[in-house]
Amino acid sequence: MNTMYFTEEHNLFRQSLKDFLQKEVVPHIEKWEKDGTVERFIWKKFGDMGFFGVNYPEAYGGLDLDLFYTIIFLEELQKVNSGGFAANMWAHAYLAMTHVNAEGSDAIKEKYLTASISGDMIGCLCVTEPFGGSDVAGMRTTAEKKGDTYVLNGSKTFITNGVYSDYLVVAAKTNPELGNKGISMFIMDRDTPGISATKLDKLGWRASDTAEIAFDNVTIPAENLMGEENKGFPYIMQHFAFERLIMGVNSHARAEFALDYAKKYMSERYAFGKSINKFQALRHAFSDAYASMIVCKEFNYSIAYRMNKGEYVVKEATISKLQSTKMADEVIYQCLQFLGGYGYMEEYPMARLLRDSRLGPIGGGTSEILREIIAKMTLDGKDYKPATK
Repeated sequence: MNTMYFTEEHNLFRQSLKDFLQKEVVPHIEKWEKDGTVERFIWKKFGDMGFFGVNYPEAYGGLDLDLFYTIIFLEELQKVNSGGFAANMWAHAYLAMTHVNAEGSDAIKEKYLTASISGDMIGCLCVTEPFGGSDVAGMRTTAEKKGDTYVLNGSKTFITNGVYSDYLVVAAKTNPELGNKGISMFIMDRDTPGISATKLDKLGWRASDTAEIAFDNVTIPAENLMGEENKGFPYIMQHFAFERLIMGVNSHARAEFALDYAKKYMSERYAFGKSINKFQALRHAFSDAYASMIVCKEFNYSIAYRMNKGEYVVKEATISKLQSTKMADEVIYQCLQFLGGYGYMEEYPMARLLRDSRLGPIGGGTSEILREIIAKMTLDGKDYKPATK
């Protein structure tokens, strides 16, 4: 274990999480993958163990631990071989809850953050739209102020936990004529009249409920505004750095899982009188894949270290997601090849891993968009600044 970033306490946390996942999660994965639904009880078990609160304030039931506990949480989630299950957990803990914690009023945090940490409420973050994709500034969902309420109309898509969550954190335009300077963040309960969700059928992440969500004259109290009106875009951008690092970490973790499985398989699979890990072509292909994974892993740890110290590492986190998601796809593709015909069989882990990994370069900002952000920062000298609440 890397002693530069992980202490004995970190290692004990990792072991307890591993044990918990093997006992409470792994036996249900096949059912959840088949049904496309993660059953409710597991959220409460995660909450009871404190896993949703590792990086949140103690005032709301959290543990307020350093970022490397979060890194461990993300890494081990990738090793149960269900990208969908993992996404349900981290989208709740780090997409929805990040906004609630950063922008929510005390009353909002008391209600939503406390219940999210305990596993009694599940959240989703609604930013992406059917016509917008990565173009956050181009969103069409509106929130019109009417007296002491806001009325929302529009739609969102590709929303993880979009069907079964209890509350929604929603970005909408309060001043459409201002473009990205007219976006605000809101929180609302699932049972608010006018909210409907349609489940989407996906190539991978089968266990997670991903939805298209419609808002038809959804009326919410004005106090459900999170942070300041028209500050939504900088809030979203600020948290994107964290989201990108999360997806970078997920990528190196699933690549490592694939390599660990392939290593074991190659030592047990015999051809032409010897185990296949003795054939130079395969040994060298494994070495290349392993080296690519380690480079990303060490880079991601270094960015987490800087983020933990409070640095605004938007460029580096963007690089993390761009490089790590590409690496994971390539490594897992190679690991499937190591298994030969068995790699193509559903009862072996690589087929699902390959499908689940493929979302990496798409979700949370496509690789094309990330390259443009890096180009703006490196070639055009653009400097992104954190938002202030």
